[in-house]
Amino acid sequence: MKNIPIILMALLSFMVLPAYAQDFSETAKIQYLIASVETLEGARFIRNGREYDTRAASNHLRLKLKKVGNKVRTAEDFIRLCASQSSMTGEPYLIKLADGSTVKSEIFFTDKLKTFATNKL
Repeated sequence: MKNIPIILMALLSFMVLPAYAQDFSETAKIQYLIASVETLEGARFIRNGREYDTRAASNHLRLKLKKVGNKVRTAEDFIRLCASQSSMTGEPYLIKLADGSTVKSEIFFTDKLKTFATNKL
């Protein structure tokens, strides 16, 4: 009978651990996505018609993530709610790459997320 509380605690910890692991995994994915734009050499982030360097872009995404709070549970949520378009104007965010080509940030981040998943397999 003395071991029942210990066994119960052990069972509860096994139930809680997967939830924390998923949160950690999603947080790692989100941080990877932010870093992927922050480390783009020669790229510009276009928000509401203005160009920003990648450091300003990553700071903006972190701020937006903080403001959205617990609505972002997955990396996909982050892309949809923080990294795809302006919440003020609805205009899509764009990334101008070093070669001069432009891509919607939603596509850029979705592709980066696929790369993250592939590298983790």
